[in-house]
Amino acid sequence: MQKVQESVLYYHKGDAKSARIISSVFVRLGIRIRRVEPDQVMEKVGCLAGLPGYGPAAEGEKKERNQILEETAAAGREETPREIPESVLVLRNFTSGRLDYLLQQLRKSGAAPIRLKAVLTPNNADWSFYHLYEELYEEHQRMHQAGEEAGRKS
Repeated sequence: MQKVQESVLYYHKGDAKSARIISSVFVRLGIRIRRVEPDQVMEKVGCLAGLPGYGPAAEGEKKERNQILEETAAAGREETPREIPESVLVLRNFTSGRLDYLLQQLRKSGAAPIRLKAVLTPNNADWSFYHLYEELYEEHQRMHQAGEEAGRKS
């Protein structure tokens, strides 16, 4: 039986040195890397990950997404939804042991930490990469606030 290939979607925002260090960890561990570029953040996560049944957005769908983005920006958001201000990892086909090992190796590498990480699921495969970023960001904020509240109660 053939081993399923582990892979990662990697959106990098930051210094080039950290990107090289993080990429070298993936290469050393035999993990396939797919860089997500800023112009791809409105694509579905399943498409970016190469899942069967997911193809690039049709031209009409892209135009509709761009129109929504423009309307959102016109409504007063400080930045357009296409801009993701920090690095994001989406991990696919990892066992819990391999995931733990990868995270340990990333911490030990000395690269800048990546706060926003997710495992690819059937649910988030249908989301745009930007939508996944928004969900991860909001979840991180909630966890951080809960931690601060728990610290104040102590």
